[in-house]
Amino acid sequence: MGHTLMENRHGLVVGAMVTQADGYAEREAAKAMVAQARQRNPETEITLGADKGYDAAEFIEALQEKKVVPHVAQNKSGRTSAVPDAIATSEGYAISQEKRKLIEQGFGWGKLIGPIRQVMVRGVKKVGLLFTMTMAAYNLVRMRSLGQVRLEVAQ
Repeated sequence: MGHTLMENRHGLVVGAMVTQADGYAEREAAKAMVAQARQRNPETEITLGADKGYDAAEFIEALQEKKVVPHVAQNKSGRTSAVPDAIATSEGYAISQEKRKLIEQGFGWGKLIGPIRQVMVRGVKKVGLLFTMTMAAYNLVRMRSLGQVRLEVAQ
């Protein structure tokens, strides 16, 4: 499974990794990438927007221990959400829920333009290198697009 961590302001991928698929891979990868982001920015407020699959008490507690605000979509279908209502009603939470959809653009680009639709290498390490390079290439394309938007606004 390929996993990415994105910053919300510009939609750039700041972390990418590949793991063996199992029922916990997404949450474990997210915790690892958030820990790396926290090490790079120990004083900066970090929020993590994610879909309902991440709404698990253990995951939310792990984020809060790392001083990361969990902007995870609440999963209230037949159960109680682990995301506190105080967070879920905040203005920042609403913004994160809109912005989290940007992460799909990198995967779409990687499958349509890049080589991750059907990889030609085997093994987690090789696929991980290919996936990371694909996301780096996506960032370059995204930065070019962001630069063009700024030029249009400046004129």
